Amino acid sequence: MDFHIIIPAHNEGAYLLQTLQSLVEQTFLPKKITIVNDGSTDGTQRIIDSFSEEYSFIKGIYHNLPIQQTGSEEAHAPGSKVINAFYRGLEANNDNFDIICKFDADLIFPTNYLEKIATIFESDPKIGMAGGFCYIEKSGQWVLENLTNKDHIRGALKAYRKACFKEIGGLKNAMGWDTVDELLAQYNGWKIKTDTSLHVKHLKHTGKVYTKAAKFKQGEAFYKLRYGFWLTFIASGKLASRKRSLRFFMDCMKGYYKAKKDNLEFMVSKKEGEFIRKLRWQNILRKIGI
Repeated sequence: MDFHIIIPAHNEGAYLLQTLQSLVEQTFLPKKITIVNDGSTDGTQRIIDSFSEEYSFIKGIYHNLPIQQTGSEEAHAPGSKVINAFYRGLEANNDNFDIICKFDADLIFPTNYLEKIATIFESDPKIGMAGGFCYIEKSGQWVLENLTNKDHIRGALKAYRKACFKEIGGLKNAMGWDTVDELLAQYNGWKIKTDTSLHVKHLKHTGKVYTKAAKFKQGEAFYKLRYGFWLTFIASGKLASRKRSLRFFMDCMKGYYKAKKDNLEFMVSKKEGEFIRKLRWQNILRKIGI
């Protein structure tokens, strides 16, 4: 299987070297790694240059999309910014791959990571997405990141079969992209597979760099996924509990109501939304034993 890995990187000089080193030491090497330098002002480019000079399957692309050019800060919002950079990397390459991966620039992968992911895809042609789990360091121990569900692949380490990636329409340019991709994959009959044995070290905690401007985006994403009030209420409460933040819950609900008031465009069709709500309710009822 030919793997193409795209890594968006913005000021990741403190982490990128470890990420790339873990990828070049894989027991199963990717066909190509593209690092998209998304307007970094630190040492990110030097690290990209050093690896691309040493390894023929690694190349770097510089990407900078000023707000003045877009006319809006929306392209720089959480979700949009990283997906813009991802597509810059995808557009710069051909379509000659079996598996496309979107990896973050602050991960350390176990040496057998890609080998085991390839085995998962080879085991069943209906598996459309696969991944391991992110672990963060706490008090000298690496523990499972508390935002992780066993049936969900974190946005930091997504791997897609090409046919699945194309059928779901690629990645949505908005916050919530790493949830809607799995929902649409299941809507189209694809399976999501995670491997609990694959522990990936996540060096920078999720949400660490989010700004005040992003505080309503999660609720907005729930609206765009057509969750409706009660699913948004439950999902917001669940995330707020994990973050131990009542303010986060309030901001989610405000974001949902604001998106509804502004009549924002949905990320999914009405039919897809019906499937998503049904799937979500089934999962909730199963978890509480009903």
